[in-house]
This record gives sequence, structure tokens and C-alpha cells, in this order.
Amino acid sequence: KRVLANAAALASGMESEGFRVVSGGTDTHLLLVDVFSKGVRGKEAEQSLDRARITVNKNGIPFDANPPLNPSGIRLGSPAATTRGFGVEEMRTVATLIAEVLRATTAGPEALEQTISEVRGRVETLTSRFPLYEWKRAASAAS
Repeated sequence: KRVLANAAALASGMESEGFRVVSGGTDTHLLLVDVFSKGVRGKEAEQSLDRARITVNKNGIPFDANPPLNPSGIRLGSPAATTRGFGVEEMRTVATLIAEVLRATTAGPEALEQTISEVRGRVETLTSRFPLYEWKRAASAAS
């Protein structure tokens, strides 16, 4: 239930940020976002978000005019974040962070670099509140 609620929150957050979620939302753990309508290609989005420490996959969208290796969309999912302990509020924050990076990709290289750096710091702050189990266990063992 939490995986589905988090995916719905992520979809809603992306829509609130002005991005089109293909199919108008999600009933599953995945969603597909059209980034090309905002002037960004999937490969570019994937690479920029990865540098900000947000993992997505480039993905074709229905009737995609762009090639498969540089498509018009990105695929987002909620299972990994949910496993870490993220809830609906954190997923809305993730949507905001994603949108900031995507908007910066069309603002020029300097703006993109600055945004990636800022978002990466906010991602690290957010994820530090939800450590991976192995990290938590290693920290406890060292204490």
C-alpha cells in the first residue's frame, strides 16, 4: 500500500510541477513522465538527475517521435524509496527536486551545474534521514 501511495504522490507532485504524467497518473509502482514537452530529452534528463543522485531511466512514451536511445520520457518508481522509509511527503519533495533539475537543463550549462550541486546536497540531506539498512547496521556495529 505504501509503494502505491508513494507512486501516486510522486505522480501528483510531477503534475503539480507542470510535467505530464503519461496516463494521467499511476495505479502501480511506476510512472512515465513526458520531459520532451518541456524541451528535455530522456537521456539528458537521466544523466543530469543521476549527477544530482536521483536515479531514473530514460524511456519512450506512446507515439514517441524521438529515437529509443534518446527518448521523450523518463520512468520513475517508488519501491526503492519506499524500502528506505520514504513516505508521501518525501515523495513530493523528490518530485520538486526532479523538476528543479529538469528545468535547469534548458537554462544553460552554468545554471545546470549550480542546480545539480544544490539538489545533490538536498538529496544527501533527505537520504541521510533514511539510511540503507547495511549502513545502519555497520554504524551500529562500530559504536
